[in-house]
Amino acid sequence: MNRSVAFDEGEDLWRRVKPGSATRRLKLVILMSACAFALALTSSAVREGRADDRDAAPEALQQKGETGQPDRVRFDNKVRESFFSGFAGDAAALDQAMKMCEEALARDPHDAPAMVWHGSGLVFRSGQAFRKGDFAQGRELWKRGLKEMDDAVALQPADVQVLIPRGATLLNDSRYSTQPDEAKEMLKKGVSDYEAVLKVQGPYFGQIPLHSRGELLFGLAEGWYRLGDVSKARSYFDRIVSDAAGSGRDKQAAEFLKTGELPKNTSCVGCHK
Repeated sequence: MNRSVAFDEGEDLWRRVKPGSATRRLKLVILMSACAFALALTSSAVREGRADDRDAAPEALQQKGETGQPDRVRFDNKVRESFFSGFAGDAAALDQAMKMCEEALARDPHDAPAMVWHGSGLVFRSGQAFRKGDFAQGRELWKRGLKEMDDAVALQPADVQVLIPRGATLLNDSRYSTQPDEAKEMLKKGVSDYEAVLKVQGPYFGQIPLHSRGELLFGLAEGWYRLGDVSKARSYFDRIVSDAAGSGRDKQAAEFLKTGELPKNTSCVGCHK
């Protein structure tokens, strides 16, 4: 669909970021981002036999990444704290994070990790513009952000440090689109990203830290439920109970399996309270 359609009506745009939903949206963005990038950061460390190291030292991250190609120091290690602070309201930190992305892209326009982070930052800034009533800027930032994330995944379609950021952003922000077709398109793409991550991580999934396993499986379970595929959602909730027991998500999964309904609070659990 033509994404500009989603922004043709100023009233619809304002509803997207009305004050009553802005605080909740910000909290969800921070929680989803923290969990998503924790997942991405964990993966290469696990591949190198460091399943117990959630934040992986830079020297470990200079080895092979998810694509099997030699990596530089992981870009997400360089910018994640600044982005998290920026999403929490520190404008200077967000500016610094975006600048680091832009400098990386100036050196290498095909740097997919820098591109996906920058795209996510643009999507976040679009919300800020909408809240100020600047619909033209919000529309432009939104379209640019989505395109940059798409371009990053096209460059490295099997790299979890690219797939997870886009997937998490789309799974979260699909909740706030006022256009049903656009929201569904975003949700489907986010679920597809998480499915691709699970496929890549399959051979060593049991070595990934418990929290990360729970977050990935819960993202898939909730995503499929929102898409209307209750059977597939149930299969992932079952898997959370068996493969992520003790993660915190297992209690939410058990609640769904008992009631057939999503828990009221589906925010990240565990290390990001």
